[in-house]
Amino acid sequence: MKSNIKTVAIALLVSGCAGGERLDELPAVGAAPPQAAAPADPDAAAGPQGSSRLRPGEERYDRVGYAGYAGPGEGVFALSSVLPQGSHAEVTALDSGRTIFVLIRGPGSGLIDLSAGAARQLGVTGNPPVRVRRVTVTAQDATLLAAGQAAPMRADAPPALLAGLRRRLVDPPRESVAPPPPRPVTRPTTRPAPAVARGLFVQVAALSSAARARALADELGGIVRPGGGVYRVQLGPYLNHGAAERARADVARRGYGDARIVSIP
Repeated sequence: MKSNIKTVAIALLVSGCAGGERLDELPAVGAAPPQAAAPADPDAAAGPQGSSRLRPGEERYDRVGYAGYAGPGEGVFALSSVLPQGSHAEVTALDSGRTIFVLIRGPGSGLIDLSAGAARQLGVTGNPPVRVRRVTVTAQDATLLAAGQAAPMRADAPPALLAGLRRRLVDPPRESVAPPPPRPVTRPTTRPAPAVARGLFVQVAALSSAARARALADELGGIVRPGGGVYRVQLGPYLNHGAAERARADVARRGYGDARIVSIP
C-alpha cells in the first residue's frame, strides 16, 4: 500500500515539472508575493527649486556684465533687455560674491537694471560687475518677489568662481559712434580720481575737508576729485546722460538734492 502511494506522488511531481515549472522556482509556502517596481517619481528630474535648472521650453541664460539702474520703483526687482517679464534671475556681485534673487518686471536697457531695493540687498552702487543667471525659484520665494519683498539671500559665490567670472568681463558695448568713456568705477575708493577719469559724472558735493569727502565717497561708492582748494565727491563715469540722470535722481532721493551732472572732458 505504501509503495503505491509513493509511486503516485512521484508521478505527480514529474507531471508538474513537465508542465514547464521547476521545483526550485516555486514560491515557498507563506512567502510574500513579489513586489512590483515602484513607478519613477515624475518630479525627480525637475531639479532643486531655486536653482539654474530650467523648466521645459525655457532657454538657458548665464552672462556676466555691468548692471544698470532700473529707475524709481518700490521693492526688489529688475529690468532686462533679454530675460522675459515675469521670469526670475539670480544676480551675483562679482566684487563681493553676494547673490540674490530678483523678479524681472519688464524690459531694460542692457544685461540687467537693478531697482534701488535690489541694489541695497546686493550691496552695490553705480554700475557694478555682475553675473546674471535665469533660475527657477521656490513658490515661497516667488510669492515674496511678486510682492516686492526680498527673497532670502543665496550662498556667496566662492573666490575661485568669482576670479573665473571676472576674466569673462568685457567693456560695456558702444552706444554711439563716439568713443565710450572708461569702464565704470565699481569699487569705493578714498584716493583722488586719476587724471584719466573722463566722461559723465554725478557730483554729489564739494567739501573743504578731505576726510569728510572721503567718508562720503566711501558711503556712496564714489570718488574724490580734488581741485581749487575743495574736494568734489563724484559718482561715475556713466555711459550716457540717461544713466547719469538716473544715478543723480537716486542720490537726490537719498538726501543729496544738490547733486548735478558734470562732464569731465
